Amino acid sequence: MHLTAPAILLAARPHGETAVITRMLTEQSGVVAAYVAGGRGRHLRPVVIPGNIVQAEVRAKSDNQLPFARLELVTSRGPWLSEPLPAAAIAWVTALTAAVLPERNAYPTLYAALGALLEAICSADAARQWVEVLAVYEALLLRELGYGGERPAIADLGQALEILDRQEPLIARYLLADTRADVLAARQLLRQRLARMME
Repeated sequence: MHLTAPAILLAARPHGETAVITRMLTEQSGVVAAYVAGGRGRHLRPVVIPGNIVQAEVRAKSDNQLPFARLELVTSRGPWLSEPLPAAAIAWVTALTAAVLPERNAYPTLYAALGALLEAICSADAARQWVEVLAVYEALLLRELGYGGERPAIADLGQALEILDRQEPLIARYLLADTRADVLAARQLLRQRLARMME
């Protein structure tokens, strides 16, 4: 395997003394897991943040081997991690995507939609401007994996929040039923912060 492509970093799990194992979403190859040597070091720590866009060079000697990756930062989401709502939204969408997409199956529509959602979260003046995009992304994820219907029509923020609430049991039942990690905790934190915004 040899892949060089832009990727959305979805997850980074510590491995050994200084390395991380990443999960990245690419447009043509889908989710790719790879070993990043020195991923917890001073140089790469700001690169392996979920939500970041990276240029990934991934190599493996065989299909049975965990690939090695070299990453270069393209777009950082680090500045938004100190903002409670954007940080919670980025954590939720990256954790959800990492948990539910199978490896090496291309989902170009989801790649484009996730990129647009992350950009909306990081460029909007307020969460009201990206909550609708979040609801549409969740619906698209359900639909792409065979569990959803049409794109929801959303008139306002209140309706977007209602749709998010309706989609949570579907996500828990169909997408996250077999996961060991408590991915929904990230969604519940985000939903609590969104509720405070409405007060």
